[in-house]
Amino acid sequence: MALKLYSYYRSSCSWRVRIALNLKKIEYQIVPVNLLKNEQNSGEYSHINPSHLVPSIELKNESGQTIILGQSVAILEFLEERYNNVPLLPKDLIKRAKVREIVQMIASDIQPIQNLRVLNEVEVEKKNEWGSFWINKGFEAIEQVLTQSSGLYCVGDDITMADVLLVPQVYNAERFSVDMNKFPKIKSINERLCRIDAFSIAHPKNQPDCPIEIK
Repeated sequence: MALKLYSYYRSSCSWRVRIALNLKKIEYQIVPVNLLKNEQNSGEYSHINPSHLVPSIELKNESGQTIILGQSVAILEFLEERYNNVPLLPKDLIKRAKVREIVQMIASDIQPIQNLRVLNEVEVEKKNEWGSFWINKGFEAIEQVLTQSSGLYCVGDDITMADVLLVPQVYNAERFSVDMNKFPKIKSINERLCRIDAFSIAHPKNQPDCPIEIK
């Protein structure tokens, strides 16, 4: 049975997992969860993810039992350990730590603050200003880190978990009208990554639940 991915087309956390699954060539079935229709808070989905968040993955373990995992970074770490055909963490200890540093800068410092459930608590006319402010602040720090760590990609010349998180976050930055010209390292790495099939296939416009008018 193919792995099930509970996903929303524009969720950056879901997007991260889609990229990793594509890179590792893991077969998966998307089960859409419409955040704008509040489907994440349905009784049915609450049994899958008690936090009422996407993504979640559902798969069988070695004993044939159904396992459900939530939280995108935990899912990425699980995929890395179970499917090592295409590694997304470097063997070098320092580089691996640097990848995880960038991952946390996005997953912990930037993305949650401009997430839908936070934005719902911000006044309508201030939503764009709020999102732009926090993404800019986070990208200023990441740009400095990339000055030391990057090659073709975020950490050296191999695609890593840091790149998997970067692309969806740049998409969000553009949605919040962030001037990406201020972040040349981030911009150039993102452009390079977006030309790779595993990343482009995972793009929101290529998802089954993407509205037709956006595709």
